[in-house]
Amino acid sequence: MTRKTAPLSPALEDILKELGENIKLARLRRKITTTMLAERAGMSRTTLRKVEGGESGVTLGAYASVLFCLGLEKDLLLIGGDDPLGRRLQDADLTHTKERVPKRTKS
Repeated sequence: MTRKTAPLSPALEDILKELGENIKLARLRRKITTTMLAERAGMSRTTLRKVEGGESGVTLGAYASVLFCLGLEKDLLLIGGDDPLGRRLQDADLTHTKERVPKRTKS
């Protein structure tokens, strides 16, 4: 039985394609064959081809394994590290003081 995943936006598909291409270029710069990298990462060449193609159905673990074998695993820590939108939202929330509701008096 095949799994169904939600369709990705074209922008997100483009990002994954670029990620796959970056992984492929890193492999080529290191002069590592697909057979060698797939073996080191513990996956089939077909799965590695899907990673390098930026396919969305590949697990994050597969991407992480390939990055580890290329010595690029620390790049995963860059995701969400610099969060300008989140920081602006947090700062906006901090600048607004919340007014307290007056205490009830017992009658």
